[in-house]
Order: sequence, then structure tokens, then C-alpha cells
Amino acid sequence: MPASICIFDAYGTLFDVAAAARTVAGEPGRGRLAEVWEELAADWRAKQLEYSWLRAVTGDYVPFWQVTKDGLDWAMEKAGFDDPELRERLLALYWELAPFREAPWCLAELKAAGRTSAILSNGSHDMLEAAVETSGLGDWLDAVMSVDAVGVFKPARAVYDLVGARFGTEPRDVLFVSANGWDVCSAAAYGFRTVWVNRAGLPVDRLPGRPDHVVADLSGVPALAAA
Repeated sequence: MPASICIFDAYGTLFDVAAAARTVAGEPGRGRLAEVWEELAADWRAKQLEYSWLRAVTGDYVPFWQVTKDGLDWAMEKAGFDDPELRERLLALYWELAPFREAPWCLAELKAAGRTSAILSNGSHDMLEAAVETSGLGDWLDAVMSVDAVGVFKPARAVYDLVGARFGTEPRDVLFVSANGWDVCSAAAYGFRTVWVNRAGLPVDRLPGRPDHVVADLSGVPALAAA
């Protein structure tokens, strides 16, 4: 049965989380960062996620922006950077992350087919609004949902509940798309139909749910939604 609603994770799925470090590394005078930006970007993302999971378990919720700053501070210290200007530059660019190249086409195809598309993200409302505006993806999105509404991060079930509360749908009406393996597995266990955008060719996480579909990028999503 075709999916009437397609729900997308934001960071790492629609928006390239490595774009900030990549951009700054290419600026003049950033020679040392150019040598280590990939490791720094990976550490930043890993700590950002780790801190969100730990806060979900302990109940110590803070907006995702705080988690993002904390993750960067850890990654910069590990890489040996004590540079407030670099920190502020990286954080500023996180508000205008570039979308993956196929993201606009994917969302436009879904819109042309009459499907509803929305974001469900750990990101704060203000972060998501900025990313959607600067990327131009807002033309094809029907809603942007943040965990701010429930005060807990994914993979808490209360986050996935936001979809049914917003659209009045049952889980099996929803095609959930994420590049995060843990997110897809958790969404599958919740009852969503799922697509894992496995850009890195990683193994499936050993969690209760498993993705229904695995693709290399977003370009395959419109066909899966119609299937």
C-alpha cells in the first residue's frame, strides 16, 4: 500500500552534518583544521548523539543546541583546538547546513505525487526553522516537528507519537526515512514502515526493529513511497 505520509529525520538525512567543518576547513588560514576536519566532524556528531541518548535516559533534557555545543567542545578539545573564533564559526554554520544534493528532488517528487512530507527531528525548533529556510526545503514540507514538544530525545516513543498526534495517522500509514540506523530500527519497532538511508554502507544495528528498505541515498524514496 502506498504511504500517504513520509516523515524525514533532519540531521544526517536531509542535512549534511559534516558540511560545517568541511566548509571551514576550506577557508584561508585553516591549514591545521584541513588536516583533521573529517575526524573532528565525526567526533562532533558522535558526541552530539551520545549526549542526546544519555539525556533521554536520565531525563536531563536540554535543547539540541546545547547538546550540539557540548559535542563540539569535546571534539575540539580532543583535536587540540583552543580557538573561540573557530568554535563560533563552526557553530554559526550549523544553522545553515547544506542539504544533500538529492534532497530537494526527493521532496519535490513526493509533493508532486500528492504525498505529505514532514520532518521529525531531535533538533530544536529554531535550529530546524533556520536549516529549512536557508536550504529552501520548506517549499516541499508540510510540517517540521521537534522533540522540544515532548522534552525528550529520540528514540523515546513519545517522539514518534508526535506524528500520529499531528496527522491523525496510524503508524503503518507512515513511511519513516532516516540515515541513522538506530533511529530507523527504533521507528520500525514503533510500527512505522521504514527506509534506512545507509550512505556509509554500515551493518544493520542489533536492535528490536529492522528497516523495511535500505537505500544509498534519498533518490529511491519516492518510488518506495508509491510501492
